[in-house]
Amino acid sequence: MKRNMRALKENITGYLFITPQMLFFIVFLVYPIYEGIRLSLFKVTYLDERFVGFANYSTLFNDAVFIKATLNTVLFVICIVTLTVIFALFVSSAIFDKNAAYVSFIRGSFYIPFMVSMVVMTMVWSFLLNPANGLISHLAMKLDLSVNLLGNPNTVMPVILFVTFATNGVQVRVLYFASMIGVPKELFEAAEIDGASRMQVIFKILIPSVKPTTVFIIVMNIIAVLKIFVVIQLLTGGGPNNASTTLMYYLYNNAFKYNQIGVASAVGVIMFIITLLLSIPHLRTMLKQN
Repeated sequence: MKRNMRALKENITGYLFITPQMLFFIVFLVYPIYEGIRLSLFKVTYLDERFVGFANYSTLFNDAVFIKATLNTVLFVICIVTLTVIFALFVSSAIFDKNAAYVSFIRGSFYIPFMVSMVVMTMVWSFLLNPANGLISHLAMKLDLSVNLLGNPNTVMPVILFVTFATNGVQVRVLYFASMIGVPKELFEAAEIDGASRMQVIFKILIPSVKPTTVFIIVMNIIAVLKIFVVIQLLTGGGPNNASTTLMYYLYNNAFKYNQIGVASAVGVIMFIITLLLSIPHLRTMLKQN
């Protein structure tokens, strides 16, 4: 009897500790997801809500701007995630086994840009790329060239991809540094005895050893890139001619500019489903490890 009472007290104590976190989880995550799904089935106005079923989704898939935003978002995700992972792997594998003080200095140097707000970084790039008085335009004028990279539908996406890539990926490199340092040294010593080259060590030992980290980084970066908004808002506002509109910016326009709450909620539900599907590989990797 005493043992059962003690176990009950221990369970109650554990539940009390997790209760605040569960309340936050329900109020700020579960309820917004439920409300978003519910609103996506309604036509919402200032006065009332009217059930319309899947009409909001039908509106989306018949909207050329939504299709364009979806294609832009897919391009964003593929390019940014690929570039970020490849560059982070290259940098991390190049210096992970160097002098500890040198690695610490490099790691700290890479983390410094993360201390600067994305808004500030984007505004700096906005100043540089401004076609009227930006530094890049000024230098182009010195060469008798006319440059408006953000106003040209053919160049705006590559520019935004570059700016996003330049301000993204700091945490990725730090995660790879930590993961590679944790790889058992015996593997590298055995490879050295067998006469393996550095490239063979990197591709046969290092990269396979950090595969769980790579899966985690890919999933988290996909989710982060899907939510890209600040760069689009400050640099182009989705233009020119919706050439740089993404799903997140499309959602913002419908919710706060056009007051189409139901349509915006439908976009949010679609993004949630995409994120959920893209998280499956990470969940499978964790289950295999356990």
